[in-house]
Amino acid sequence: MRIIDLSTPVDANKWEPNPIIHEVMSAAEGARHMADGMKANHGIDFDPANLPGGELLSLDTITLTTHTGTHVDAPSHYGSSAKYGRMRHIDELPLEWFIGAGVVLDISDAPTGSVGADVLEAEFSRIGYRPGEADIVMLRTGADVRAGTPSYFTDFVGLDRSATALLLNLGVRVIGTDAFSLDAPFGHMLRRYQESGDQSVLWPAHFLGREREYCQIERLANLSALPSTGFIVSCLPVRIVGAGAGWARAVAIMDEPLAPVAKGETT
Repeated sequence: MRIIDLSTPVDANKWEPNPIIHEVMSAAEGARHMADGMKANHGIDFDPANLPGGELLSLDTITLTTHTGTHVDAPSHYGSSAKYGRMRHIDELPLEWFIGAGVVLDISDAPTGSVGADVLEAEFSRIGYRPGEADIVMLRTGADVRAGTPSYFTDFVGLDRSATALLLNLGVRVIGTDAFSLDAPFGHMLRRYQESGDQSVLWPAHFLGREREYCQIERLANLSALPSTGFIVSCLPVRIVGAGAGWARAVAIMDEPLAPVAKGETT
């Protein structure tokens, strides 16, 4: 069995629109913290010097959003009401949704903005496979090479409404991308709206989640290491009660090493 990591690391040293704060309590500080707590809460005196090396355990405190790093968006992230009823939080979704056959669609040659159903149909033909129910479809945009830089959040390609609807109509319930968002970059959508006055260009992939229940995996990585099909994806989200998203350690599981399928080739 071969396991390929598809996750973007959570790194406080990299650029993020919502900065990560990572505070580390050293093992020595942990010993003093424990001793102070025992004295204050239980009246017990304990000298940290009695511990091996004067150390107890380290402790990391991290402040970040649930949309930092590789994460799964729950339906409740898309709005406050839906046509299908109550929008479930990340802790309420079936675990079966997040382990399934993986499908990689390569749209890395598309410019910044969004692609439609026609582009996905062409990719289905190229790889010789049409996604179905329980498949986890992941879009290879190539944006992951810019992760940790400002351009990662402004230069990528997403899906329009027709492309998202196509996948949902095929029975797909989890759609992933190696970009910051399944929609086009914020600035791109807002400029299109200012030019046209058409509200349908604003977050069409996310807002479709108000009509159809599905999840997105955003900020994946290493999709170029995968074939188009023939592997299993696990992207189980962290169980955060009442949250609209949860971090995930997404991985691909393959029975044997397989070479990725490049544009112009067939499986």
